[in-house]
Amino acid sequence: MGALDYLSNFCTVTSTRSKRKPMQTVEIKVKMDCDGCERRVRNAVSSMKGVKKVEINRKQSQVTVSGHVDPNKVLKRVKKLGKRAEFWPYIPQHLVYFPHASQAYDKRAPAGYVKNVTEGFPSSVPPEHERLVSMFSDENVNACSVM
Repeated sequence: MGALDYLSNFCTVTSTRSKRKPMQTVEIKVKMDCDGCERRVRNAVSSMKGVKKVEINRKQSQVTVSGHVDPNKVLKRVKKLGKRAEFWPYIPQHLVYFPHASQAYDKRAPAGYVKNVTEGFPSSVPPEHERLVSMFSDENVNACSVM
């Protein structure tokens, strides 16, 4: 049996198949003016390998692509159409502690969204802010009696 095992190592077929990319969602901001622009973007992105679903919200200038894709390749494909595109720069307003700060607030953002700016903002509520909020809390027995 030793010779057969030795020879079978030469006959086995090993696949050099690359690993599949993880399933992810890519959000891109693309300015689209008409149905033709929307159709061109949808066709360009949906023809990519690994794309499962393409959602376009023309009012917010947002393209959402779900599938086993590389985000940079999706962005590059949209830019090839001659469109100005960037990764979706906004997050929901309720996820930010200081949504009206000068770096986060953007007039061009859709309703309920602010810029995704995490630098310069604390990762949690500052201690002095927490102290001031709890000072006038109903749970605080030493709270101001004027309230």
